[in-house]
Amino acid sequence: MTEQTRILLIGGTEEARQLNAILADIENVNLVTSLAGRTTNPAKLRGRVVTGGFGGAAGLAAFLDQNNIQKVIDASHPYAANITHTAATVCREKEISYVRFNRLPWKMEAGDQWIPVSSIEQAAVALTDYMRIFLSVGRQELEYFANLSDRFFLVRSIEKVAFEPVGSETIFIRERGPFQISDEIRLMRQHHVNVVVSKNSGGATTYGKIAAARSLQLPVIMIDRPILPRMTTMTSIEDILSSIAP
Repeated sequence: MTEQTRILLIGGTEEARQLNAILADIENVNLVTSLAGRTTNPAKLRGRVVTGGFGGAAGLAAFLDQNNIQKVIDASHPYAANITHTAATVCREKEISYVRFNRLPWKMEAGDQWIPVSSIEQAAVALTDYMRIFLSVGRQELEYFANLSDRFFLVRSIEKVAFEPVGSETIFIRERGPFQISDEIRLMRQHHVNVVVSKNSGGATTYGKIAAARSLQLPVIMIDRPILPRMTTMTSIEDILSSIAP
């Protein structure tokens, strides 16, 4: 009987869902997938799934011990810096194999009008001269824009959000990607958007808004990715899979 490799997959992204589906079919892999629990209707996953986080470094360390985890694959969101810092640190201290899936960021193309900022707070400051805003940053960070008054906000999220900036009009859209470029152009035209605010999440699922802004010659306030510690990273699912011993 082949000895199984016990893997913790830190999820929350489309790539994590793909890895979950593939790893669940590998005979010598015993898979546990974790989700932060921020989404009430996450994509369907196979095998054992734990939700709600680990309670910090000590909680993660205890989980790894209790489940005899031998390898951690971190496929969390590029902006989920806390879990990545924690997982990389704990795995290094416990000498457990760790690899981070690093979804490549988007690159500026001809015609793009990006305004790069280093934080969500700077993104809010950069909106001083803009009145009709497509705010596509996720519901966790909306509070940073709550003090912007006399604006129009178009807010898209998967979950219901509480966002009521004083003296501003807000339209909420609850949708899950992928989003087509033609639909994004239509949406921005319909609401007379004059600026897009986005994280540089990378991938194809939400790139439509970036391409649409380029087509409409709209500026994009692009929030840089958080700085992460040095760690083993891979940029393709194939490389992740090849790192798992047969």
